[in-house]
Amino acid sequence: MGALDGIQEEIQRVADQVSNSVVGIGQRWGVGSGVIIGKDQVLTNAHNIRAEEVTVTFQDGRTATGQVRGSDVDGDIAVLAVETGDAPAIEWGTEGTPGLGTPVFGLANPGGRGLRVTLGFVTGLERSFRGPRGHRITGSIEHDAPLLPGSSGGPIVNAEGRLLGLNTNRLGEGFYLAIPADETLRTRVDALGRGESTGRVRLGIGVTPPHVARRMRRAVGLPDADGLLIRHVEDNSPASRAGLAEGDLIVLAASRPVRGIDDLYEAIAAADGTIQLVILRGAEERAVDVQFGS
Repeated sequence: MGALDGIQEEIQRVADQVSNSVVGIGQRWGVGSGVIIGKDQVLTNAHNIRAEEVTVTFQDGRTATGQVRGSDVDGDIAVLAVETGDAPAIEWGTEGTPGLGTPVFGLANPGGRGLRVTLGFVTGLERSFRGPRGHRITGSIEHDAPLLPGSSGGPIVNAEGRLLGLNTNRLGEGFYLAIPADETLRTRVDALGRGESTGRVRLGIGVTPPHVARRMRRAVGLPDADGLLIRHVEDNSPASRAGLAEGDLIVLAASRPVRGIDDLYEAIAAADGTIQLVILRGAEERAVDVQFGS
């Protein structure tokens, strides 16, 4: 038997073992994929969820309505409660994070349009990416198993068909990131399965990065300053209640310089109910106290 025959047999064996644990998320036009992690529980990416209820398509073609049991938007994971019937749960890997060069199999059912199985290798470790709301997610596995759009939320597995990670982010040029299926993820998933959704404190603003802010300020004749330019303020948010407005430049948060979005996130995470921001409104500097909660 040739090497290619051996590869084909390995792919087929993994597909036979894992395919019934992989589901489609959304309608036929496609949203994403997911994986069964327990009786009546499906794990997927939070960015695949557009409403409290979502269509789940199983390998045998059956569809069911899933409901969000728990969601961590900033960690980009969500657990759905859905009737899984006889479809089995995937087995979690026990070897820890795979090393460079480890063969991985990517599986997906993009929007319920049918199973895909591909082969690749771990190409990098401890990678990071931005979640749906811009928070940095660290510790990801980089691999090159080819994946179609709509594959996020599907698993990467080892040769024994055990879960190594949850695909979540396409890097372009054939590389992908997966959240590692380690004890940290398992603990978070268990909590979401109990309905313990997590969410970070939010200001309720959209911002432009510092280099764009500087360019925009120059365009209207304002002096250069490092900071984040507010481009949108959500109604009835902590930011709107504090009087922040589109065009304000956030230069300090809790007395610390804001040179990028992570500086602001870290200051908000450390805040205890209230945070003081220093902004430039035009050329005028103002201190604004923002109170979180209603």
